Amino acid sequence: MTIEGSIGVALVDYHSGMALGTLGGTKDFDLDVAGAGNTDVVRAKMRAMEMLGLGDVIEDVLITLTHQYHLIRPVQSRSGQGLFLYLALDRSRANLAMARHQLGRVEGQLEV
Repeated sequence: MTIEGSIGVALVDYHSGMALGTLGGTKDFDLDVAGAGNTDVVRAKMRAMEMLGLGDVIEDVLITLTHQYHLIRPVQSRSGQGLFLYLALDRSRANLAMARHQLGRVEGQLEV
């Protein structure tokens, strides 16, 4: 996976918060910790959608920070139920539109 500006990516189980796999990261940016922390974001959004009676699915969640973008993309395939892709990007080097497109392609090609 090559996404311009990528800091790292993780495949995370949002029931347990455990990363099933990671790529990238730094000594100051632990993808296991970031993935686990973002399970709360996914769970909260899914609860809110259920309470509102929305019959829709989350395509992705975008969190913008001063220096980073964080993309959360639930895996839609049957074999990927309960999983999400988490991508952290360096905002100064990333093209957000292209990153979303490429992460969607990764999700589509993912075999779990």
